[in-house]
Amino acid sequence: HVQLVESGGGSVQAGGSLRLSCATTGISDVCMAWFRQAPGKEREAVAGIVRGRPIDSDSLKGRFTTSLDNAKNTVYLQMNNLNPDDTAMYYCAAFLTSGAWDRPEYRYWGQGTQVTVS
Repeated sequence: HVQLVESGGGSVQAGGSLRLSCATTGISDVCMAWFRQAPGKEREAVAGIVRGRPIDSDSLKGRFTTSLDNAKNTVYLQMNNLNPDDTAMYYCAAFLTSGAWDRPEYRYWGQGTQVTVS
């Protein structure tokens, strides 16, 4: 049974940082990614893990970085220098079914964790 459980979201002031976690069970050695979705907007990829290597979104200019701790079966998203445009629900996804890593074509999704920047 595959489960992805995100945590670490919350409210933060502009310029602050947050680290999100995605604890996984029942899955390993697959493509994973972090997405976010703000109200009225499409789901957007912010970082990925492809063949064990982290990939960051060019549009975020290095503010967001992802990492994988295999021992803990957990993926992290470190977010720095946050601004109000980063306010969104953040999702962890696993097992890419088609297309590039930054497409929302994943079989498994977490429930999401809210990030609010003011």
